[in-house]
Amino acid sequence: MAKRKREQKLGTVATIQSYFMIAGSVTGLILFVVIPLGWIVSFMLVKYKGYGTMTYVGLENFIRVFQRSPKYWLAVKNTFIFAFGKLAVEIPLALVLAFLLTRDIKGQSFFRTMYFMPSMVSVAVIGVIFSFMFNSASGVVNAFMNLFGGASINWFGDGVHAMLVLMIASIWQNFGINMLFFMTGIQSISAEMYEAAAIDGASNTRQFFTITIPLLGPVLQMVLMNAVLGSLKVTDLVLTLTNGRPNGKTEVMMTYIYKYFFQQDGGNMQKQYGYGAALTVVTAVMLTLVTLVYLRATKKSSEIY
Repeated sequence: MAKRKREQKLGTVATIQSYFMIAGSVTGLILFVVIPLGWIVSFMLVKYKGYGTMTYVGLENFIRVFQRSPKYWLAVKNTFIFAFGKLAVEIPLALVLAFLLTRDIKGQSFFRTMYFMPSMVSVAVIGVIFSFMFNSASGVVNAFMNLFGGASINWFGDGVHAMLVLMIASIWQNFGINMLFFMTGIQSISAEMYEAAAIDGASNTRQFFTITIPLLGPVLQMVLMNAVLGSLKVTDLVLTLTNGRPNGKTEVMMTYIYKYFFQQDGGNMQKQYGYGAALTVVTAVMLTLVTLVYLRATKKSSEIY
């Protein structure tokens, strides 16, 4: 009887400790997800500028999104071009570097540190650095091109070049952290498999495609999903580097929404909480669909070990 009471007491203490352990996460979820989401939902059916009275407009904000918002859909297009354009370079680059840096090469620790360092740099600093580097008048990139007889380019003067600069800056910022994830996955693969392949005469390239990539399935799925969603939600880099210029050709979904909540862009974009809330809901649904499609498409890769 006494033993049972002690076990019940220990069970109660363990339960209380478990609740305390998850309390922080639950509190954070409520404060930073549930409450803001409720705040957004409360505005999506009204017209409100942040001051004065709210006017109920029903589904007018959503009708405006789908029928009278060409700039938003341009931002959606820009977002997907940015995301998949830069990931086509970033993920293979991170994967190849991770494979090379798990081999026994000279200066391994130095290269690991140097490649990871951009991930720790502030986005504001990255924006300033690349603004100076690609400045049309005195930028390092144009100076280097002129040195070899090339013509200067007005990098921020047209959408194609400005988007290219954004992609380069984002790749430089993020490939190091993805490389680190891949290295962790590669190091979990048994070294005996590589040794057996080497004995059979398989080159590093053959080992990479027949051993590394297939066994990295679960890690690759996680890294790709985070990279895709992170790229589709990019905000700070665009605001600091181009702010949507020129003429909205580098505007992305999140910066477009941001300006309707927090910023007046030269008087052209006034704060419109109701319309911004509708944009947020539509964007959230879009990101959810992308995530579900991706998880469905990569379900088989997550089962490979």
